Parts: sequence; structure tokens; C-alpha cells
Amino acid sequence: MNAKLDAPFLARLRAAYPVRRRYLVGVSGGPDSVALLHLLHEAGFRKLVICHLNHRLRGRESTQDAAFVKRLAKRLGYEAVVESEDVAKRAQASRQSIETAAREARYAFFARVVKRERCGRLFLGHHADDQAETILMNFCRGAGAAGLAGMSEVSHRTVDGRRLEIIRPLLAVWREEVEAYLGRHRHTFRVDHTNQSVDYVRNRVRLQVIPLLQEAFGRDVRPLLLRTGELAREEEALIQALIEERLAECQPSEQEELSVPFLRKQPVALQRRVLREWLLARGLPGIGFQEVETVRSLIAQGARVAKVNLPGNHWVRRREKRLFVERPAAIE
Repeated sequence: MNAKLDAPFLARLRAAYPVRRRYLVGVSGGPDSVALLHLLHEAGFRKLVICHLNHRLRGRESTQDAAFVKRLAKRLGYEAVVESEDVAKRAQASRQSIETAAREARYAFFARVVKRERCGRLFLGHHADDQAETILMNFCRGAGAAGLAGMSEVSHRTVDGRRLEIIRPLLAVWREEVEAYLGRHRHTFRVDHTNQSVDYVRNRVRLQVIPLLQEAFGRDVRPLLLRTGELAREEEALIQALIEERLAECQPSEQEELSVPFLRKQPVALQRRVLREWLLARGLPGIGFQEVETVRSLIAQGARVAKVNLPGNHWVRRREKRLFVERPAAIE
């Protein structure tokens, strides 16, 4: 895979995403997001809103990152929305890892910008190395086809009731190609020195695990991981079509509740997938295998428990042979 960030790439970018529409762009100040912003500008996108969340994890450096993004946005003629959050405090309060808390903080921030700007299209700078790392991490976590599919160029996510269309146009571009592009055009960017710390899982995968795999197999395993993702995405598309059919059959017209008898008739694999899609569509955070299995216990024959707790202070209840999600506001 040798995608180059040249004129044909810019032409494909313009063909896929109308340049006259408004978009949000997540810009951390690092090489990936800075390269994406310059590419969008070079391709003729003029209605961009730059989004930057200061995680306050690196003291003065984090503040300087935010200032850099503001200056870059101003120089290119774009509006910048910059906010700050104490992610370490968030992680401690929610008992999450720093990585998970930072990710959730970013998406909550994006949801606020969507509401403010009335624009739900978001560009992000994930590239092929990020994709390979994600697929490997998901495999090691015991993921199914959805996890092995990795990231899609276009996906959707509901956060705090706001629907995001997430666009990742660099997923076929390797990190070294991003760095080469920045070097050719002499574009400056910020360096996050914590990316070299093995305190974080993704950094360990990038700095230790993938090099060990390449040494063991005597070849570059990253393209092989991407091939696995491509095959899984194609199979996932087929499965997704089947899931949508099942959801349409077991939900009433308002699409809020699930029929327990209908779910019981489905194979276990479809039960899990239907429940996962249903929970995600309700905007529930932190939905993984264990959370799906917890909800699936409600549909077992003879199940005595009629209510289970889920992350984010939500719960699912079974009543009159139907499942539905309850939120704190719904019971006040």
C-alpha cells in the first residue's frame, strides 16, 4: 500500500467530500492532524472549524499545543474552537485509564461543538499505522469481526445524543508518508513526548509488540493486519445487513424497545450483535462483550433478574417481554 499525498490524493479527497460543505476537523497539533488540515486546505476546503481539546496532561506543553493550533487556524483562515479539561481528574473520578478517559473527553467535546456549530461531519487524522495497531489491539482483547475490521473511512457515532459522521481519509496512508509530506512542505507541528512512553497500551503495541512480531515473522506485519481488517470489514457489511433486518423485525416502530421472544429465537451470535447495535444506537458508552452479555442474561428462559446496570449510569430493564434502556433523567 503506497498511497502518496499528492495531486491524485487531493483529487480523490475532493471527489469523496464536497469542498463547499462545512466540516469539523480534530487537530491536536501533532503531525497526523496537522498534515490532514494542510491537505484539506490544499484541496480547497474553506468551511472548516478546527477543534482542539487541551487534556492538561503535559502542563505547559499542553497549553503550548493549544496556542499552536489557534495560530495555525488563524493563519489558514479557519475558526478554532479550543476547550480544556482535566483528563487525569476525569480518569480518577470514573476509574478509567487515561487513554479511555481522554478518548471519551474528546468525543464529548466534539459533541458540544456539533451542537454549537450545527455541523455533524468530523475529519480525523488516523492513518494506516493507527489502523494496524487498532486491529492488533482489538484481536488481543478478544474482539469479533467488528473489532477486527478496525476503523472505517466513514463511520457514525452517537455521543450525548449528538450524531457524528466521522471521516478518516488517511487510513491508507502510512506514518512515514505523513512525515514525508510534512517535510516536503516544511509544515511545522508539535511533538508529544509521551508518545514514546510505554506507560500507555497503544505506545507499547507500536514501540514493542509490532517490532517483535516483525522480527519473529521476518517481514512487515502491518500490511497483513490491514488485510485482515479489510476482509473483516467486508464480512461485517454482510452481517450488518442481516442485523438491520433482525432489528426491524424485533423492534416496534418507535425503535426504542426490543422484543424478548423474538431475540430468544435468534442464534447466539445474532443476539449479541443485535443487542450491541441497539445499545450503541441508544448512545450508551463503554459497550463491549461483557456489557452485551449482561444484557443478554435478561432474555434467558426463566431469568429472575429484570434489570441490569450499564456504564454511564444507565440500565436496561425487561418488562412485558420487552427490553428498554432507562436513564437517570427518565426516572426523576
